[in-house]
Amino acid sequence: MKKLLSKLSTVVRFFHKKLARETILVLGDSHVTVFHNFRFMLHFPFKYFQVVSVGGATASGLENPRSKTQAYNIFNDTVAKKDFDKIIIMLGEVDTGFVIWYRASKYNTTVEEMFHQAVDKYTAFISRLAARSKLIVISTPLPTIDEKSKGEVAHARKEVKASQLDRTKLTLKFNKAIENYCKEHHIDMINLDNQSLGKNGLVIQELKNKIPTDHHYDADAHAKLIISELKKVL
Repeated sequence: MKKLLSKLSTVVRFFHKKLARETILVLGDSHVTVFHNFRFMLHFPFKYFQVVSVGGATASGLENPRSKTQAYNIFNDTVAKKDFDKIIIMLGEVDTGFVIWYRASKYNTTVEEMFHQAVDKYTAFISRLAARSKLIVISTPLPTIDEKSKGEVAHARKEVKASQLDRTKLTLKFNKAIENYCKEHHIDMINLDNQSLGKNGLVIQELKNKIPTDHHYDADAHAKLIISELKKVL
C-alpha cells in the first residue's frame, strides 16, 4: 500500500509541475521541507514550489566561503540558473536556537553583537534576492527544543546553556528586526509569531512535532499556518 501511495504521489507531483503556471523557488534550512506537504498542491494547484533545503544553513554563515553547509553558494547557484516567478526564503532557526549563543561564547563577545551580525548578513542577502525577483520572507520558527529534549539536534545544541524561553525571546526579536527591514524596503514578509506563541511565552503545543526527537514543527500544522498567510501575498 505504501509503495502504491508513493508512486501515486510521484505521478501527482509530476503533473502538478507540468501544469504549473508559476515556479516559486523556496530557499532555506531543513524547515523549508514543509513546502513538500501536499496541502501546498491543493491550495496552489497552478504554482510549483521548487524547494532547495540546506540542512544546518544559517543566516550567520551567509557569504562565508568556508561555511560547512556551503548554503550561500548553493542558493546563489540555484538563483542564477533561471528566472523564477517568485522566491521564498526562511532562515534563522539554527542562528537563534544555537549559533548566535555559541559564537558569543566562542569569541568572548555579547549575544547582542552576534545577533546584529546575523541580522545584517540575512538582510543583505534578502536585499540581493529582492533585486532579482519578487521575494517573500517567512519568519523563523520558534524553538521547540527544551531542557528535556532528546535527539541528535537537541544533543548537539546542549553546549548552549540558554533556556528555551531565552531562545524564544531572541527568535521573536530576530523576526521583528527582519520584519522591520522588509517593511522599510517594501518586501513581503509573513511573520507567524502571533499565531505560534503560547501564553507561557513558548511555542504552542499544536505546532510541536508528534515525534519528540524531531525539532521541526508538525508539517501539517506548519503548512496550514503558512498557507493561510501566503494566500494574501501570492
